[in-house]
Amino acid sequence: MKTLTTTLLLSLALVGVGAQAAGVEQGKTSAQVATELQQAKATGQYTFGELDYPPALPQGASLSSQEVQAQLQQAKVSGQYTFGELQYPPVAAAPAAVKTRAEVQQELAQAKASGQYTFGELEYPPITR
Repeated sequence: MKTLTTTLLLSLALVGVGAQAAGVEQGKTSAQVATELQQAKATGQYTFGELDYPPALPQGASLSSQEVQAQLQQAKVSGQYTFGELQYPPVAAAPAAVKTRAEVQQELAQAKASGQYTFGELEYPPITR
């Protein structure tokens, strides 16, 4: 039994060493690091001190003022543009089915009769009967 255990442990150790050796990557040379540093300085990705942290990323193509104005007009026409608080929300919600006061009172009476309505915190959540 001891021989089997020892053999298994040694074989697992050898497998682990082989897996570790296969995954070892070589570190970068000083020439590679110097080249990367020069490239970072050339592209503006390298900063010194705290003033330029984080480095500004280069901007992509932006829209012209005419394109922005056209998008604004399109948003106004389609009702997606609001100004201030008076026009919020931009699209008025459709009213739900309108119930009369009598219908609401009838629903309340049914809820009280079936035990679905409670008052206060004593029966929260409502006890189903």
